[in-house]
Amino acid sequence: MLARLLTVVFAVAFTRALVSAAEPTAEASPAAPWDRVATFSILGYDPDTGEIGGAVQSRVFCVGNGVLWAEAGVGAVATQAVVDIGYGPKALALLREGMAPAEIVKKVWEDDPDPKPRDWSKQGRQFAVINAKGEAAAFTAEKAPIWAGHKVGKNCTAQGNILAGEEVVNKMVDGFENADGHLSRRLLAAPEGGQEAGGDKRGMQSAAMIIVKKDGGPWLHNDTVLHLQVDDNEEPIKELRRLVEKSGVRKRTR
Repeated sequence: MLARLLTVVFAVAFTRALVSAAEPTAEASPAAPWDRVATFSILGYDPDTGEIGGAVQSRVFCVGNGVLWAEAGVGAVATQAVVDIGYGPKALALLREGMAPAEIVKKVWEDDPDPKPRDWSKQGRQFAVINAKGEAAAFTAEKAPIWAGHKVGKNCTAQGNILAGEEVVNKMVDGFENADGHLSRRLLAAPEGGQEAGGDKRGMQSAAMIIVKKDGGPWLHNDTVLHLQVDDNEEPIKELRRLVEKSGVRKRTR
């Protein structure tokens, strides 16, 4: 009985040793320090109406939970890639002080203390800012999940990571600049164009849109013109279009 037990123990130990030897070590094949999720967004401004907003699509559940930030008469911010949610309110506060978007993206990133350099490094951040004049700027850190980059257009900025390539952000800007109608339609044209150019390499899951204007919402003292979220859908951009069309918002000059 004892001999049989020792044989079983030895066999188990030997099998584990073989499996361990076959598996790569942590040094040979390190795990990604963060969950790399593909995201692309657009921030835009309509000089005819004074509306400001943004739209985003991502291969992550409920992307609207932290990427887009906006304040009527102030501007909008997009925080993505290796996200620090604090960039949103910090950038809006600097916009209220009158700082230019280009200065804001530089200051916010440089002031980032990088509290988790191994697991959530600032070297992977990406974010963008647009003010109430349509002036925009974006920043893509050198270690943002590739392909990562941005493009600033007229009254807009497009940015993304883990994309099919640079053409995605180019098509997003083209879509926004060439679309007509309410800001929601122009913002929607951007991710639609980006997706046609290849979009996220890892697919689609959620989308969101926010548009603000002082007292521009449907109720008294309401600055939110539109705030839509598609949290989990095989075709989130298509669903976002359905919601935009259902909302019935129309372009109204100042």
